Amino acid sequence: MTLTGRHTHMRRFLRIAALLLICGSCTHDPRPETAGAPKSDQVITAQEIADSQGQTAYEVIMKLRANFLSNRGKTTIMGDSPSAPTVYLDGQMYGDVSTLKSISASTIGSIRLYRAWDASTKFGAHNVGGVIEVISRTR
Repeated sequence: MTLTGRHTHMRRFLRIAALLLICGSCTHDPRPETAGAPKSDQVITAQEIADSQGQTAYEVIMKLRANFLSNRGKTTIMGDSPSAPTVYLDGQMYGDVSTLKSISASTIGSIRLYRAWDASTKFGAHNVGGVIEVISRTR
């Protein structure tokens, strides 16, 4: 096989490999979440909220994922930023962790914890303690 022939085969191989990689990364799991599906460490579903029988978002979190409420400790050298998670309701800043006590569990579709990096990326750099996002049920 000549040098040109090897290059042609190598290019063809690389194109096929790249195509397979691209196609593989575009796939997703079409199965919906079911009651028997493993629970996520960072998301509390509507079904879990109903099953918990908690009256407020705070009670639900305490029963199901108390680690959402944990203080992250000192997060900066200057120590002037909050180390507890900030609460967001439907994408808008709502307050500190105590505001979860004012959100009725019956109005909640899901609750999600964003760790510091994801919280800073999605909600802004001032959320170094993380974010607890409460999403209301859609009617």
